[in-house]
Amino acid sequence: MVAWSEHTHMNIGIVCYPTFGGSGVLATELGKALADKGHNIHFITYRQPVRLTGFSANIFYHEVHVPTYPLFDYPPYESALASTMVDVIRNNHLDLLHVHYAIPHAAAAYMAKRIAAQEGTHIPVITTLHGTDITLVGKDKTYAPVVTFSINESDAITAVSENLRDETFANFRIGKPIEVIHNFVDVRRFDKKPIDAFRKVIAPQGERIILHASNFRKVKRIDDVVRIFAGIRKQLPSKLLLVGDGPERPMAEDLVRQLGLCDDVRMLGKQQDMEDIFVISDLFLLPSEYESFGLAALEAMAAGVPVVASDAGGIPEIVTPGSNGELAAVGDVESMASMAVSILGEDEVLEAYRKGARAQAQRFDIGSIVPMYEALYERCLGMESAIIP
Repeated sequence: MVAWSEHTHMNIGIVCYPTFGGSGVLATELGKALADKGHNIHFITYRQPVRLTGFSANIFYHEVHVPTYPLFDYPPYESALASTMVDVIRNNHLDLLHVHYAIPHAAAAYMAKRIAAQEGTHIPVITTLHGTDITLVGKDKTYAPVVTFSINESDAITAVSENLRDETFANFRIGKPIEVIHNFVDVRRFDKKPIDAFRKVIAPQGERIILHASNFRKVKRIDDVVRIFAGIRKQLPSKLLLVGDGPERPMAEDLVRQLGLCDDVRMLGKQQDMEDIFVISDLFLLPSEYESFGLAALEAMAAGVPVVASDAGGIPEIVTPGSNGELAAVGDVESMASMAVSILGEDEVLEAYRKGARAQAQRFDIGSIVPMYEALYERCLGMESAIIP
């Protein structure tokens, strides 16, 4: 075991999904922040993460190649991932593995750790739980035994909200503590002036701009987003921007047509440069059935955009009614529309909510959260079994 004091900087393997989802975004932003602090970060995934842009001398990307053979109806990604982890451990002197989203990353990391141990290398594994890996997919009896085992075999476990920690203990037999390290946002990224020409194209008559961004799954309740906007539009001139894509998009498009909202709703699809969209928006809608945290809402707040959301999951941990947004019961479209109008109706009221949103985002700034992960790494490297006190 190498003591922390001998580490000026660490070699960290980060395993994540490379997509627009919250777990991949958080993992990538965490890796970039750690690289900026001098650590060597090795991303291990099947495609370059969407947020991994630009060049950093301390960031390395290792692609997982999954050979296809006629024998396999479903290529064995988990085995290929574990083998790639072992290869990266062997050739890059990794100090630890940090895997984001339990399925299948925690199980693959367990295999990689055991193989490395047979070769005389001890690699601590940290598993960060993000949401649906626990609340939806992980509870499926097809996966639950492996999820439970691999989480328990991790050297340390974190969750991105108190709600998710509680959900994990309620639904799985976990025999060690789970540390809550909240999602974070780089406030500096969103501290920019709106592009006036961009806003005028969207809202030429000075209409309020409402925003929703997600992966358009059922849990996001995209139909509620559209119906809330319809209620807002009856009382205030407004426009709706829908950012993202997914299985619920065709339904949303049909509903927009049925409600006669085509002139006031724009489907923007997937977008990487969200900062420019957030900063021209006046309100963010998040009426989800469940959110383990609500990272998109936090990014909105960082741009000074208040949030109207459902009182579900971890959302109340970031949305404070009367300060930076408002909360209503899941499915209560009328209340959410009324709350939105109360925020947007007067410039002075909106500005007060904007200030509250920025202040709340500061509490979750990357500069405060990343050191918590570094401290966790320190504990893992300083103990044979890093059980969090």
